[in-house]
Amino acid sequence: MTGFQRIDLGLTDANAACSCCATGDSHGADSHGSSSSIATTPTRAEGALSAEFLVEGMTCSHCVSSVTEELSEVDGVQQVAVDLRPGAASVVTVTSSGPISDDAVRAAVEEAGYTLAAQGA
Repeated sequence: MTGFQRIDLGLTDANAACSCCATGDSHGADSHGSSSSIATTPTRAEGALSAEFLVEGMTCSHCVSSVTEELSEVDGVQQVAVDLRPGAASVVTVTSSGPISDDAVRAAVEEAGYTLAAQGA
């Protein structure tokens, strides 16, 4: 054999790049401004608090891992669940033992290379 031909199966959008997959860009080099309004919906379940945040720029499982890892390092966070929505703001649910400040969540998300979406986005 002299080579092979690559066939695009159309399973991914080659034009959709996230901060972890984009060429020439790295985590933490996010150029998006942070929003002053965070989409959160706090709820209580069996002594724990749960809040939902909208995160922009996540397109793959590596994005999910990066955000989950950073948010898991925030004091009090017990669990992080992500509803990945490539091309739209993903829903990140943070369950904690007590209130977590929006600033701590924003800092963790930005450390992973992403941005919190404005409420209603």
